[in-house]
Amino acid sequence: MKRKMGAFLTAAAVLALLAGCSSGSGDDAAKDSDTKSSGSGGEASFKVATVRWADWGDDFQKGFLADSAKDAGVKINWDVYLNADWADKKSVLLAGGDLPDAFLGSITLNDAEIAQNQAMFIPLEDYIESSMPNLKAAMEKEPKLKALITSPDGHIYSLPKKLPMRPLIDNQLFINQKWLDNLGLEMPDTYEDFIKVLTAFKEQDANGNGDANDEIPYGAGNADPTFSFILPFDNRRGQDQTYEMSLKDGKPVYLRTEESYKEGIAWMHDAYAKGLIDPELYTQDQSMSDAKRMDKNVSLVGVSVGWTADATFGLHADEYVALKPLKGPDGERYVFSDPDHYNYGRNELMVTTACKDPEALLKWADSLYTDDASIQTYYGSFGVGTEKDGDKYKVLPPQGEESADSWAWINSLRDFGPKYVEDGFNDKVEIDDTQGDGLKLKLDAEINQYALPAFPNVNYSPDELNRLSAIYVDISSYVTQMASKWVVEGGIDKDWDDYLKQLKAMGLDDFMKIQNDAYDRYQEAIKG
Repeated sequence: MKRKMGAFLTAAAVLALLAGCSSGSGDDAAKDSDTKSSGSGGEASFKVATVRWADWGDDFQKGFLADSAKDAGVKINWDVYLNADWADKKSVLLAGGDLPDAFLGSITLNDAEIAQNQAMFIPLEDYIESSMPNLKAAMEKEPKLKALITSPDGHIYSLPKKLPMRPLIDNQLFINQKWLDNLGLEMPDTYEDFIKVLTAFKEQDANGNGDANDEIPYGAGNADPTFSFILPFDNRRGQDQTYEMSLKDGKPVYLRTEESYKEGIAWMHDAYAKGLIDPELYTQDQSMSDAKRMDKNVSLVGVSVGWTADATFGLHADEYVALKPLKGPDGERYVFSDPDHYNYGRNELMVTTACKDPEALLKWADSLYTDDASIQTYYGSFGVGTEKDGDKYKVLPPQGEESADSWAWINSLRDFGPKYVEDGFNDKVEIDDTQGDGLKLKLDAEINQYALPAFPNVNYSPDELNRLSAIYVDISSYVTQMASKWVVEGGIDKDWDDYLKQLKAMGLDDFMKIQNDAYDRYQEAIKG
């Protein structure tokens, strides 16, 4: 699923914002006094805006997070927004100039919004050097952290994260083992085996309900339906899900212009024409796809893609097992892998020009870059979501009827905010491997040897972001439209040359120049 760029502020909004920042009245200053440093040696108080996926209450603010602020001599006044309301609230907040001292979490502002409005954020590199020893040490251990947050102008406007307990592998294919057993079939090992199994699922009563026509051999899951099916053709060695970029032989490539993509689509059309793929693959919405995979009466889908079986198939999860990466036409096995995007991140804390004491705020943020802090801001405080014994940790089971994932979100910042753990940290953590993160890590261990380098999470300049936005809207719409046409109707061999010419006319060369320039800058930043 592609991440969409947020709307940019208009020039008028920016002017209004700058005017608001420079002409505050005495009354306004008095009203905001409870969120600023006292300036007289007292406790510094800050307003920090963050966004939550759902209304889970304010427990995440308690325990470790509150204690960490107290230890740092600051008070954090949380300004919490729900994601469903954030787009409208954000527009009003930014245009009105009533800025918080900081935004926490990459869900608050994206690269484009930060780049287009750099005047409202302060550069952080000097503070990192002088007042953030934990982050500074982490960046020395892993130079990619610095490369991740360094803007093309050389400044740093946001803090990074490296999450604990994360896999190398993203979504993966799952197959219905019960169907295989019902039909006396072996687990497929090659792409050709896979097609034979799907054919048997279609032609026989695989789910055993007496209806040989209700099975869907391959159905949509929680990832791009095209790339999921043609994975054995080496089209997702490691994919940047924003622009569908990858690395091959150490060079940036756009996946939908690769010969292997063309070959995979041709095979996928053949499978579609034989009825092995859900005929509504490209016309249904997510709710329709979910309803098929999670039918209350009987399992209807033989193979699909998702994070874990329970998240993908609901009540029928126990029928499904992970499908080992299939051997493709080149004899290799490929997996979804993009750790630089979903294990690392930037935009986890942005300090605004409204903040009167950035050093105090950033010293608190630096205290979050430790093992103890990272595990607690990801799963919950010691005694609630986690516990510690020596240098070992344990993720505690959820309470009540909450899932492990929901329990973590209720009691922590979870995915968002400053965090860092070194490689090998996961080995020190005990976690239930029958659900949630524990299950995903168990699945990951079985196939992560197939992970290959991914296109990194590069930084773009404001001009590059504007150009990318203009180009990629047309390119993305065109390539997805052509993919569905070719899968359903065929004709990719006949259309391929004209397809490439059309992409060039849409600005593909400019698009690739921007990607190559950003990649080169990233590589230079890592070298230091």
